[in-house]
Amino acid sequence: MSSPEPMEIVDRAIAAALAAGASGADCALVESDSTEARVRGEEIEFVKQALERTLAIRALVAGDGGAGSAVTSTSDLSPEAVERMATETVKLAKATAKDPAADIPEEGFATNWPDLELIDASDRNVSVEERIETALRAEAAARSTDTRIGNSEGSQVGSEFSSVALGNHAGFRGEYRSASHSLVSEPVAQENGSMQRDYWYTAGRKLSDLESPEAVGRKAAERALRRLGGRRIETCEAPVIFDPFTSPSLLHHLVGCLNGYAIYREGSFLAGRLGETIASDQVTIIDDGRIVGGLGSRPFDGEGQPTRRNIVLDRGRMETYLLDSYSARKLGMQTTGNATRGLRSSPTVGITNLWLEPGQGDLAEIVAQTDRGLLVTELIGMGFNPVTGDYSRGAAGMWIENGEITHPVEEVTIAGNFGDMLLGIDAVGSDLEWRGSVAAPSLRISQMTIAGD
Repeated sequence: MSSPEPMEIVDRAIAAALAAGASGADCALVESDSTEARVRGEEIEFVKQALERTLAIRALVAGDGGAGSAVTSTSDLSPEAVERMATETVKLAKATAKDPAADIPEEGFATNWPDLELIDASDRNVSVEERIETALRAEAAARSTDTRIGNSEGSQVGSEFSSVALGNHAGFRGEYRSASHSLVSEPVAQENGSMQRDYWYTAGRKLSDLESPEAVGRKAAERALRRLGGRRIETCEAPVIFDPFTSPSLLHHLVGCLNGYAIYREGSFLAGRLGETIASDQVTIIDDGRIVGGLGSRPFDGEGQPTRRNIVLDRGRMETYLLDSYSARKLGMQTTGNATRGLRSSPTVGITNLWLEPGQGDLAEIVAQTDRGLLVTELIGMGFNPVTGDYSRGAAGMWIENGEITHPVEEVTIAGNFGDMLLGIDAVGSDLEWRGSVAAPSLRISQMTIAGD
């Protein structure tokens, strides 16, 4: 017998949940086929392959004071198992506390969507051996760049093909397929008893989007080599430049503070500041789930709402929070199409493709315009408090004097208040580079505390 289509399984689960007494239900069936491999030198360290199919069922049971909700998941997709799990989910929902904001959207669902080019079907014909060969080529290129590259943490490739089928009791049905591929190389440079590691990586929806393995290996080696001879500096106040590898981390911190859940729980220093200027006028930040080929693109969110273009900050002014339907209800607002769904939890807020609009001049020009300061190329630790905005992270990078890079820097800490940092952005580069679903060009913050000796 042929296997049932994904939407048939989703339909069966929804029908079973409603028959068991649910006032609302939605279900997501996610199938993934993934491969990972890492090499070190000429040796293959590991190869991992996984094929998974998981059905997530969410049921709501209305009552006095709101609705109880529960989420379950199963990899047993037989009709009997699906119906049994749906019934158990309803039982759990009946037993949970009622929440007036708990509900599944009843309208506003995506009805049609463009081809976002999230997969190249021909990439499925690329064998594991060919992907391993790509990693070996990157590893060889890194080690041949310079005699000081004598070791590595390895070079690794990954590919994942997935499909999503989502439906709910209100009539939404949607399916899409996607893929993602990556290659990373992490060499170690050695000189005069000093060892430094760094990395370079490339990622995309299609294998043809990736940089060549030779380019990845060489760039990784060059980054490791430039860190040799790193030293600490005296504690000071100076401008700090974030390169395109480290600047996206600032966007991650920012959207964490603009997440609807953090806002309604008052767990963000930006709560209640919608419409205010919170950053430099050089800062415009956009989240857009409809970018063709974007690593965060999808035609609909985890609740079936259409993804869209949201201007988060416009020349420093906060234009919107990022919301799913639950956080939107808590705030008396509308969803922004940013629901993301785990297979073992209710939907929450996530990003799609998030970026800082590029400005003028590349990293070299920003460095040349900086009399004295730190260029950050690596961040260490997670020292950020979204409630207060206090920011403190370990860093490594390059020291700048008179507009020129003079020597590598290590074992320092950069610190400041995140609100002051946003307002203190006085240069945004043109070098926007997409290596994931969050991207930002080089940027300079006019002054931060750099703690060293």
